[in-house]
Amino acid sequence: MTPALAAANNGNWQTARRWARLLGRAYRITLTDRWEDGAHDGMIALHARRSAASMRAWRQRAPGRPLVLALTGTDLYRDIDTHPEARAWVDDADRLVVLNALGARRLPPAARARAITVLQSCGERQPLPRSARRLRALMVGHLRDEKDPLTYLRAARRLAGRADIRLDHVGAPLDADLGAQAAALDAAGIGYRWLGELPHEAARRRIQAAHVLVHASRMEGGAHVVIEAIRSGTPVIASRIDGNLGLLGEDHPALFEPGDDAALAALLERARDEPGWLRALAQRSVALSPRFSPEAEAGSLLGLLAGLLPAPGATSRR
Repeated sequence: MTPALAAANNGNWQTARRWARLLGRAYRITLTDRWEDGAHDGMIALHARRSAASMRAWRQRAPGRPLVLALTGTDLYRDIDTHPEARAWVDDADRLVVLNALGARRLPPAARARAITVLQSCGERQPLPRSARRLRALMVGHLRDEKDPLTYLRAARRLAGRADIRLDHVGAPLDADLGAQAAALDAAGIGYRWLGELPHEAARRRIQAAHVLVHASRMEGGAHVVIEAIRSGTPVIASRIDGNLGLLGEDHPALFEPGDDAALAALLERARDEPGWLRALAQRSVALSPRFSPEAEAGSLLGLLAGLLPAPGATSRR
């Protein structure tokens, strides 16, 4: 159960599609954005608030069958504090999934024993050739408040005098005002380039070619773009929030406080001026990479369902 299908092409859909593919090796999977009835053995619902109607229908029409709730970043870091129904489903679900290693600590203590961490995955890729003349930083994230693009823009202004540092930005203008600010900074010609929304493959290749990925978000459950950077051997500079720390590690050496553009600019300068530090940061991505393999994610998902559903092949009702 996902609140978004292929037409949305957003993070929820990408997660749902990938899980369906990984679990489809053992189970028959139905993807839907609204469940009303059907002879299914169990439900995995993505997003507490937006999947609430389907979960209500499941509890009414499939009593006794397991319900797994996968919590997004907005669930964990906003809705369970502000939306009573989202919090109620955290209490009701048979199992809870969080997408970063620190996610469970945001849950009520009584719910933590029902939570498991599933780290998302993607295919591994090799870095693409990178220029030695300048540092190319990249932010991949739509222009909306949660992604905090303004911190990236302010850092670009701080670095306007560094011709050897360039900041690229991929993302659609979901907030028109943020889009206007990005366009204006691009037009100013100070080393910031707004590339707009790109197809996934084009964005992934830019991650492979970047010297460093910047992830400035204020709120994340476990950003897939960070995982794509890790799986490409690309160094990551990130905001100090649980959604990033739960992927990169609390001891990650390239962190800045959310909104601190001065600290972000300083880290980008360090990446340019200290090649050894940048190489060590890249090596950290390489060391983290196996945690985010499709095999690791599939193992976590199958472990989640063990004991909740009939063993694969034991029933035809899936």
